[in-house]
Amino acid sequence: MKKFILGISLVSVLFSCSTDDTSDIIINDNSTLNNNNGGSNDTDECIYLSGTYVEDLTLDADKCYKVNGSLIMAEGTTLTVPAGMTVEALAAGANVYIAISQGARIIANGTAAKPIVFTSDASSPAAGDWGGLILLGKAPINSVTGTSTSTSEIASLPFGGADAADNSGSLRYVRVEYSGGAADGQSENNGFSFYGVGNGTTVEYIQAYEGKDDGVEFFGGTVNASYVSVVNAQDDSIDWTEGYTGTITHAYIKHGASHDKGIEADGYNTDFSNAAGYFSKPTVNNLTIIGLGSATGNEAIRLRAGTQGIFNNVLIEGFTEGFDLDGDAGNNPTGAGVLSGDLSVTDITFTDVTLNMKNDTAETFTEAEFISGNGNGTGTDYATWGASWTVE
Repeated sequence: MKKFILGISLVSVLFSCSTDDTSDIIINDNSTLNNNNGGSNDTDECIYLSGTYVEDLTLDADKCYKVNGSLIMAEGTTLTVPAGMTVEALAAGANVYIAISQGARIIANGTAAKPIVFTSDASSPAAGDWGGLILLGKAPINSVTGTSTSTSEIASLPFGGADAADNSGSLRYVRVEYSGGAADGQSENNGFSFYGVGNGTTVEYIQAYEGKDDGVEFFGGTVNASYVSVVNAQDDSIDWTEGYTGTITHAYIKHGASHDKGIEADGYNTDFSNAAGYFSKPTVNNLTIIGLGSATGNEAIRLRAGTQGIFNNVLIEGFTEGFDLDGDAGNNPTGAGVLSGDLSVTDITFTDVTLNMKNDTAETFTEAEFISGNGNGTGTDYATWGASWTVE
């Protein structure tokens, strides 16, 4: 029977390259490679990947792969991608993405010399060509309580829970390019989306390049991320919400012509509620944000909806405003975090920044109560850790 199913898949691949966005189809083996004179691989002939996988999927470094729909790894499965591989995605917008469900894992461990690249298959790629990479875990989120779950914007998959140490796998030296396809006016893919991902997951040396929406977004969870590069995101470069409490260490953000904030930070998702009663509070160490100049009317970091956070060693260059704090005396107590010491900046340098801090909260505080060590920040050494595997 499996040979019969595979035969049907062969016909499908040979006669159709259209997007398969029916994510509820269960596929055990939907891949094939045309044989070239005794088994050598013509890289112009690709294995197409889409549907929901209920068994492990290990990609072969000697073969070509193309995501042509929603590729969803079901609970209990593992997607393994070898170092140095480039996986193309059909340039068909939001319904082409890779999602690692709760209880599934991705093992994508590249190296500086052999990064793993997920990119568009277009001859002239552009931001928004395809969706992006989505990880969903069982770590806490504040939009629900206990072991309850919420549902992701893209793919409508569950995320959240009570396991702070949940493990969704490993991403090392991974680049996502030309992502951010919009499903509708409210739901857009990011480069990397971390939904309730736990700190048992390894995330280091990742880059989001030329994305239509956010570069990297954390929807709650506890995952730590190190050596994060976001270049030319057209919305926010790094975004957090729903009670994210991980640590981001060594982050580099560079704006392109189209962009929004370097960081947009929410204490909770204001479209839902703060059911669990706590706020986002990540630690951000060694951060560099490069804007387009103080005359452009932009904010480097926007802090709102009661978010907390500890920033250490920051360099901000080329913005009208460095930090914009928004909040009130009710459900969005961003200013209260400053007064309690739960929202602070230590060691920072502003270059070509008109206004270091703007206070639009309900609380009164001075810049010195929020920022200490002005002039002492060096940011991250991107020239060293970003060498050879990132692009600009």
